[in-house]
Amino acid sequence: MNFRTLLIIGLLQFVAHVAIGAIHPQTINDAQIAQIVLTANQVDIEAGQVADARANNVDVKAFGKMMVVDHTAVNKQAMELTTKLKLTPQDNPTSQSLKMGGETNVTNLKTLSGAPFDKAYIAHEVEYHQAVIETLNKMLIPNTQNAELKALIVKVTPAFVAHLEKAKQIQAALAK
Repeated sequence: MNFRTLLIIGLLQFVAHVAIGAIHPQTINDAQIAQIVLTANQVDIEAGQVADARANNVDVKAFGKMMVVDHTAVNKQAMELTTKLKLTPQDNPTSQSLKMGGETNVTNLKTLSGAPFDKAYIAHEVEYHQAVIETLNKMLIPNTQNAELKALIVKVTPAFVAHLEKAKQIQAALAK
């Protein structure tokens, strides 16, 4: 399978889990939401580390570094909050799907170099951030019960939107 096919499969799995959560929102609890937040950030940290090491384009490399820094900061805040709330993050189908998709993405990225790497990494970042923003807005924020956890998710959502816009700008520049 080529990278694009694997990317589409991973995103479809993720969207399917999001859709399941949207249909049965009462089945997701704060512990599961916390794990989804942590996993979504970790996936982008790992891909960002690969981009920082392998990217050819300076903007792609800088974007990878930004993903590592920004998502590490969010995970630190989330872990501090879960500790404060005595909330143990709970694995669930959505977090598992995110993790699996992230592992597939990193594995495939490691087979690429040069311009093909740069384009594949940024294309994935655009798709990934779109899916995560949709999940934040349609599943996580509406279903989070704890006010502090909800506030954290609401607070970090604009950063995901900014990441998406930056990735789109880089993608457009790479297409030229």
